[in-house]
Amino acid sequence: MAFIRSLLYALFLAITVIPYAVLSLLWSPLPQRQRYRLTTGWARLAIWGARVIVGIRWQVIGSENFPNGRGIVLAKHQSAWETLFLPAHLPREACFVYKKELHYIPFFGWGLATLRMIPINRSKGKDAFEQIVRIGRQRLEEGRWPTLFPEGTRVPPGKMGRFKAGGAKLAERTGAPVIPIAHNAGSVWPRNAFIKKPGLITVSVGPLIQTEGKSADAINQEARAWIEQEMQRLESN
Repeated sequence: MAFIRSLLYALFLAITVIPYAVLSLLWSPLPQRQRYRLTTGWARLAIWGARVIVGIRWQVIGSENFPNGRGIVLAKHQSAWETLFLPAHLPREACFVYKKELHYIPFFGWGLATLRMIPINRSKGKDAFEQIVRIGRQRLEEGRWPTLFPEGTRVPPGKMGRFKAGGAKLAERTGAPVIPIAHNAGSVWPRNAFIKKPGLITVSVGPLIQTEGKSADAINQEARAWIEQEMQRLESN
């Protein structure tokens, strides 16, 4: 049954992403806010499909911690689910940091390119940090939330990856508070796994981390400490 549900869901994603990508190109002349709302409709559809077809439910705790202003999201990364959920359900526009080459992926990448997020050229090495800071500062001024996965890659449940400095450096340079987010999506949507399982994902939003006067290392340590502690709590339930 899990295989059949997962197969149906994969077909659902494939069938819906193509028309959405074409439409996202057609409405690209619209203002940013409208374009974002329309394009991320596919992410909302994908999250809905996961619930209806596969049985993946979700809940958010700690939403009172979301600021009514600037913020930089540092989120746990376990699966592809959160890459769909965050742009669809954060209270502000999410701006992911990602390699610019994703724009060349047919359909999905084309729609992504219209959203004016934070694409970087990783071949630039150290200069990639400056790209994150420069573009991230612009996005913050636009009222959007730069959204990063500091582990850099999806990490299986029960493990924590080393936190990279990009998001913390952006917070250090701009003074914007950090919004730490933990979740247990990997328990039902495992990394690189075709078969997805029904279950409840809990997305936990932590207390704001104030960054004024703190180093990037201190910011990263504080974010990692909260996320690691919260992950242990979520995974023990």
